[in-house]
Order: sequence, then C-alpha cells, then structure tokens
Amino acid sequence: MKVLVPVKRVIDYNVKARVKADGTGVDLANVKMSMNPFDEIAVEEAIRLKEKGVAEEVIAVSVGVKQAAETLRTALAMGADRAILVVAADDVHQDIEPLAVAKILKAVVDAEQPQLVIAGKQAIDNDMNATGQMLAALLGWGQATFASKLEIDGDAAKVTREVDGGLQTISVKLPAIVTADLRLNEPRYASLPNIMKAKKKPLDEKTAADYGVDVSPRLEIVSVKEPEGRKAGIKVGSVDELVGKLKEAGVI
Repeated sequence: MKVLVPVKRVIDYNVKARVKADGTGVDLANVKMSMNPFDEIAVEEAIRLKEKGVAEEVIAVSVGVKQAAETLRTALAMGADRAILVVAADDVHQDIEPLAVAKILKAVVDAEQPQLVIAGKQAIDNDMNATGQMLAALLGWGQATFASKLEIDGDAAKVTREVDGGLQTISVKLPAIVTADLRLNEPRYASLPNIMKAKKKPLDEKTAADYGVDVSPRLEIVSVKEPEGRKAGIKVGSVDELVGKLKEAGVI
C-alpha cells in the first residue's frame, strides 16, 4: 500500500507570531519555520504503518514556496521514502487557499495512486480545517477526520475519532482520506544519521501550472491584528453576585 502525506511549512509553534506594522498579515521575517504539528503526526502514523508492514511506500508532498523543501527534508529524515514539492508561490507571505491545495493534491493523487492519504486535521497558521475534506470531495473518497487511532483491516481503515460526546469508531473503505488529531501518536525526532540520509532521498519539484491549477486567491485579507490582552479577573462574595456578574457579561 502507498501512503501520501501532505505537509505544510508554518511558523514554529514555539514562536510568538507578530503582526506586520501595516496590519496586512503576520510578519515572517527572520522567524523560525517548521512542519505543521498535525502534519508531523500524520507523517509519524504513515511511517508506523510502513514499519508494521502495512504500507510499502510513504510519500510526503508540500504545496507552497521553495523553502518548503526544508519541511519535506524533515519528513524524509523521519522516515518518508520520497517527497514532492509543488511550488505555488514566490512570496512566503502568500498562503495557498485550501481549495487550491486540494486541487493540486488531487492531481498528485491521480499521478501517484496511493491507497491512503493521511493529513493533519488543520494547519496552525490559518486553522482552516478544510483541505482534507475538500480533497475527499474532489476524489470521491471516503473520509475519517479527527483520528485519534488508526488501524488498517484488509481493504478498510478502522478509525477512532474524537467527537463532542466522546469517541466514535468508524470503518471507511480504502482508498480514503484520514486527518490526524493530536492524540493519534507522538512524533519521533529525526536522528542525525537519518537527517544525513534524507539529503540523498529523492525530492521532485513541480509547479502548480504543471498540474493545471490556478492558485489565485479567492479571499482578501482586510486586516490582521493581535488579540486583546486578557483583563484581570474579579472576586465575588456569593453565588448571587456571581450570577449577577455573568448576566452583566452576557454569558447568561
């Protein structure tokens, strides 16, 4: 079985994001970038399937700027077999929208013919949580989102997913799309020998035009601003006073 894993280059989760002075977006100058944490979990799960003998090949793919090659090298160092970089923008501040990414990924899926796509449930930069679902719709494949456990049983994937009421276990026929939640696994660290080996693994570079996809933005960012700081709380002396304050705040 061939597994495809989309990965995205985002601001490292340990870095505090800063808004540009003109309010047009987030300032990425001299900021540490890394793989989206949810995508890292997806890569780890694909590698574990290969280690179990379920998967034969793991392919990492990224859509964005040329610098995303570093993110793909990280996936290769973790254990992916090869990578595909689809250059769709020259400016690091340009975020490719989910529909365009899904269309490109569909073209990659059509070319590679994987039996399973494991993606992060969302990217921490825009929190869209849409690419996996859009890709499933474009392909006409079944989907299992927010996966906290994944098992392959013959021609189906048994997925435990987190829902509001607790845990839900479903079976989805392969080929399918699975999006990874935080509790699916704990990603491994890439060892130095594997980092060196990753430099020799194949990384193909394509463009959005190669797949005939228009990545022109459909959305316009009007303004970006940092959230207001948290205000100090207050102490109340009784339940009645607490209820009164909640009513004042419009909570109840």
